Amino acid sequence: MFVACIDIGGTFTDLVLHREGADLEIHKSPTTPGMFERGFIDVLGVAASSHGMSLAEFLSKTDMIVHGTTVSTNALVEGKVAPTGLICNAGHPDILTLRESPRKRAFNIKVDFPPPYVHRSRTCEVRGRIDAMGNEIETLAEEDVRAAARHFRACDVETIAVCLLWSIVNPIHERRVREILLEELPGVPVTLSHELNPIPREYRRTISTAINASLFPIVSEYVEKLTGALSQSGYAGELLIANCVGGMMPPEEIIERPIYSVMSGPTLAPIAAVNLTTESNVIVVDMGGTTFDVSALRNRHLVITPEATFGLEMLGIPKIDVRSVGAGGGSIAWVDAGGLLKVGPHSASAEPGPACYSRGGTKPTVTDANVVLGIIDPDYFLGGRIKLDRAKAEAAIGKIARQLKIGLTEAAYAIYTTTNHNMIGAIEDITVNEGIDPRDSYVVSGGGATACHIGDMARILGIKRFMVPRFAAGLSAYGGLISDVRWEETGTLNTTDRHFDLDGVNRLLALLKRKGASFLKRSGLDSQSQRFEFAFQARYLYQSWDIEVPFDLPEGRLGKRALADLVAAFHAQHERIYTIKDEADTIEFTTWKVRAIGDTGGGGRRGAMVPSQRGKVKPKSTRKIYLGKDFCDVPVYNAEAFGAGARLSGPAVLEMPTTTILLLEKQHGQIDGHGNLLVELE
Repeated sequence: MFVACIDIGGTFTDLVLHREGADLEIHKSPTTPGMFERGFIDVLGVAASSHGMSLAEFLSKTDMIVHGTTVSTNALVEGKVAPTGLICNAGHPDILTLRESPRKRAFNIKVDFPPPYVHRSRTCEVRGRIDAMGNEIETLAEEDVRAAARHFRACDVETIAVCLLWSIVNPIHERRVREILLEELPGVPVTLSHELNPIPREYRRTISTAINASLFPIVSEYVEKLTGALSQSGYAGELLIANCVGGMMPPEEIIERPIYSVMSGPTLAPIAAVNLTTESNVIVVDMGGTTFDVSALRNRHLVITPEATFGLEMLGIPKIDVRSVGAGGGSIAWVDAGGLLKVGPHSASAEPGPACYSRGGTKPTVTDANVVLGIIDPDYFLGGRIKLDRAKAEAAIGKIARQLKIGLTEAAYAIYTTTNHNMIGAIEDITVNEGIDPRDSYVVSGGGATACHIGDMARILGIKRFMVPRFAAGLSAYGGLISDVRWEETGTLNTTDRHFDLDGVNRLLALLKRKGASFLKRSGLDSQSQRFEFAFQARYLYQSWDIEVPFDLPEGRLGKRALADLVAAFHAQHERIYTIKDEADTIEFTTWKVRAIGDTGGGGRRGAMVPSQRGKVKPKSTRKIYLGKDFCDVPVYNAEAFGAGARLSGPAVLEMPTTTILLLEKQHGQIDGHGNLLVELE
């Protein structure tokens, strides 16, 4: 029986396949923009053919399919979300305009103040008020809700977000608003803020509710199409969909909370890294066809941020911290009005793709540059399944050469190095800008295109060690294959270390744990497969922003001596983030979290060990590659034939069916027991 994870990228759809007793496999098929479910089925067909089976036969032998989707991400990028209405308290219609007051990127004069996510013309106020203690100080004006429903009907609103003040303490008004809307607008989905994101910050709760509502019709339609296509193809097993907190959810759960599918694919890469290395501090990079994604592990923990943004919008929910830039194999090179070379953020995507794909693309891309430089062999792309056209790559790069008035090779190398520096900027954003020296970190390099560039980036950054995993081209899909079902329940209870509400906190934690256990049970996981992690958000009294601190709950509840441990953990975390702590100051606890985790057996899907290397490695050929000064004869190796312990030094090219690795001078590689390439720099 098979278990598969499918990750849809900008150019290729990746599938990593596990079969008990056999090694992992990776398969690729072109992504099909606009009809992602077709590419999903196509890559399953590729895997079926590799085993000599029909698609129906293959699916009948598949127990579980895990999926990282980009549908919600693409919808936000392109602004193609459903028309959304917003209901808020009277006097607060500008919450999505004013945001959190401080302007992001304050010193960038080119950035205009962005419009609200939901236009004022589709924002309706209702009278009624709950105070911070949960008391009703003004009755809900139901006639305002009915008037809002009539207005939304006239505006052709397809989905509605409801966010009222202090609904996290007493949700009675939000619930009544939904009841009225369902009477007035039957069939229109309604998202309530206290159910989706019960946190005290009004803007973050409102923006997350609005984004979730706007994605609801899009994600539900996609999931229905996908499940329908799988059913028609003969699949009757379990389907799980990735979320942005580092785990999986059943389709019906992701439909209810589609915001958690935003950037879910890239969050799987650090999950893979946790299982690939025992290093403490790790930078995870993943270059696909459209974007370059960077994430990190700190003390072997996933970095989860409440400050997640998407463009100029804040998501308002916690997610694994992944930074993305438009630098992929399909990123288009262009010359600006000042005569400067730029690469990205626009991409040739899967259709028409880079010029060398011969699918109608004519614009110069990073992949075209790598073909011209000799880094990529046009006859061995995807192991020879796709033949690239060097002449078309040269014609595309020639446009840049003429604009810059330089030679063809120099233009290709300029595109190559510009792309590398774009990606280096993203790495520095998550390291240097966070007070972390990247030279102290280990790098795990994923993505089909990254291995052509990681050697040069490591040289420039001064990174001494990095890994190119055996399944680098499907790193995110591999992360999905081994990941757990994961969900997070959040509750608000303000208390301080001076007057700590121990009983109240224990009641809230017990409630959140029950909700998490219920989620896992709905996902088909029994109590033996369940575990829970706990965290709180807190700040020094009168600080503006909270920090998140994990803590243990070994006895199922906080004891009388637990407060001292919580306080010590907060001081330590504050010092780690800000380099200072004030043990005499009062700590204000604001939010409590329980992460419910269900084991899907991912620990047993890590691939077979490779046999030991016999003798020295020998190149299969040599190829002329441009390394910055002139074309050099560089040995080319068949990396699939390497055994554990195999060693080689750069300059060298290692070819696999799904990726090409370029090692530079003074970079020395060794294959580990799982077939991963470990590289050290002199």
